[in-house]
Amino acid sequence: MKRFITIITLMTATIATAQNGKAITEKKTFSRSTSVATEIKADPAIVWKLLTNAADFPRWNSTVISIEGKIEVGEKIKLKSTLAPKRTFKLKIKEVEADHKLVWGDGQGTRVYNITGKGNTTTFSMTEKIGSFMFPLYAKHIPSFDQSFEQFTADLKKEAEAIQNLKK
Repeated sequence: MKRFITIITLMTATIATAQNGKAITEKKTFSRSTSVATEIKADPAIVWKLLTNAADFPRWNSTVISIEGKIEVGEKIKLKSTLAPKRTFKLKIKEVEADHKLVWGDGQGTRVYNITGKGNTTTFSMTEKIGSFMFPLYAKHIPSFDQSFEQFTADLKKEAEAIQNLKK
């Protein structure tokens, strides 16, 4: 029971620390996890539409160069990021729960987007976990995601709130 309470306390502290658009990274021997969360003053449907319209990502998201493909369960997308502009990430859409959850990834990692809220207030969070038993061999070559996650979240917040304000 004591271990369970410790785990819950650590999880709560991690979620609290990742709030307000500041990313946190947890490093382990075989994995690394980066998380960020923020409150967006916009309807969850607006945030969802931005996250699931692949062709529109580069317009509002300064961390993405391009995305090809459809963001639908079972589909594959090709993403180019400003963190590694010469590399194309081939990602599978693993889970889609309309207006709430989007999961994509590859053999190296998984990114989870969560949306909760009602009316004109949305809590958005994003977590990416990368790793494998070979992770210690290449971990030092992977750049930090913190700044990119913070920028992604700020871009999403700015665009969603701008769209919400147009609706008024």
